[in-house]
Amino acid sequence: MTTTLAGGRAARRQTMRRIRPRRSPAVPLVVALWAGAAAVLWLWWDNTPSLADDTARILAAGRITGLLAGYLMALVVLQMARVPALERRVGSDRVARWHAMSGRYTVCLVAAHVFLTMWAYALQAGRTLGDVVRQTVDSVGSLPDMGKAAIGTGLLFVIAFLSVGGVRRRMPYDTWYHVHLLTYAAVYLTYWHQITAGNDFAVQPTAKTFWYGLYGVVTALVLWYRVVTPIRLNLRHRMYVEAVIEETPGIVSVLIGGRRLHRMGAEAGQFFRWRFKAPGMRFSSHPYSLSAAPRPDMLRITVKAIGDHTARLRELEPGTKVWAEGPYGALTAQRRSRGKVLLVAGGVGITPMRALFETLPGAAGDITLLYRANSTQDLALWGELSAIADERGARLMYAVNSPGGERPDISAERLRQKLPDIGEHDVFLCGPPGFAQSVYEALREAGVPARRIHHESFEM
Repeated sequence: MTTTLAGGRAARRQTMRRIRPRRSPAVPLVVALWAGAAAVLWLWWDNTPSLADDTARILAAGRITGLLAGYLMALVVLQMARVPALERRVGSDRVARWHAMSGRYTVCLVAAHVFLTMWAYALQAGRTLGDVVRQTVDSVGSLPDMGKAAIGTGLLFVIAFLSVGGVRRRMPYDTWYHVHLLTYAAVYLTYWHQITAGNDFAVQPTAKTFWYGLYGVVTALVLWYRVVTPIRLNLRHRMYVEAVIEETPGIVSVLIGGRRLHRMGAEAGQFFRWRFKAPGMRFSSHPYSLSAAPRPDMLRITVKAIGDHTARLRELEPGTKVWAEGPYGALTAQRRSRGKVLLVAGGVGITPMRALFETLPGAAGDITLLYRANSTQDLALWGELSAIADERGARLMYAVNSPGGERPDISAERLRQKLPDIGEHDVFLCGPPGFAQSVYEALREAGVPARRIHHESFEM
């Protein structure tokens, strides 16, 4: 059984009203980031006396790695704050990559800071390099706030280890997600020793004020967008499960009702983090894309059963309360820069593509959708896609394995055969990482500029 939620021309008119001149804050954000790092370097340099011996040089290196680690910690938390300017314009997956990269640098700087500082302290106390561990134990027991800093540092190292690709893939998503939230506690615990033990802040009241302001603003953003905003959204819209419908074997659609859902500001291509208040699911929050244009009285997600949480969705009862955070994501019509658009979906990546296929404005022949699946039985929402294609005069193609299991050819040559003017298209791409990477390379070889290949991963 399938269900159709079609907004048609009304959905496209709504999309047209949302389209704005394309802007990316990435460049000014990067400039601001480096400006902040330069300010930290200046603070260190301004408060660094003559480096007369090796001990002074080691201690100075420990100070600068500590200052940069403290600065990056604030950025790591900022990138977890779900600030709309970042989520919707830069893109959730890009912000996630920034967060991961900043986290790796932070852990490396923290490790260098601890080692170099304790080494310098050991030399000052007449000890050797081999006494660093002993010196660390003594410092934790004697210096202000060092006990909390040691606990916070330990948490950072644990989180970093569990975030390594091979380790993370072996963990249940919910476990990793909740452990990752301990980053907030780690940053809080390590913050105070920066103020009480940092010589730079002791001699520079302006620097201390800046540090308080930096962490204060980041904390306010986290509280507003991760706590207050979701509470307001859910109290206002009071969402619930209206129905669960099996689309194909292993894939279900969940229809979600509520009050004044059109005021949530959701767009086709975006996703929410969903929490269903059902037994065994109350503490699980997962990102799922909208699989149809948002309606004033209903939202829809379509999910493939690939784990415990996704498999339980088919068991949801009508009336189950829903808690959502969002909308997030930048895979929307605002990225479009050309009249012609190619949508490429792999597997359950069809969900945001289906919503865009319905709502992206365009004349007959302007919109093309290529759907990759293992077999024709796995082409979820195919009836809806066919109806949309007929109504709009859009092109709809699929690529499935042969009866012998041979994969279809989605090469640059094949793409040019199907769309001779593919180089003049915008391309929206969503699917598993391996599929997305191979299609991206084929598109580049076919002549599509990187700036017009729009991809966002929702595996966060």
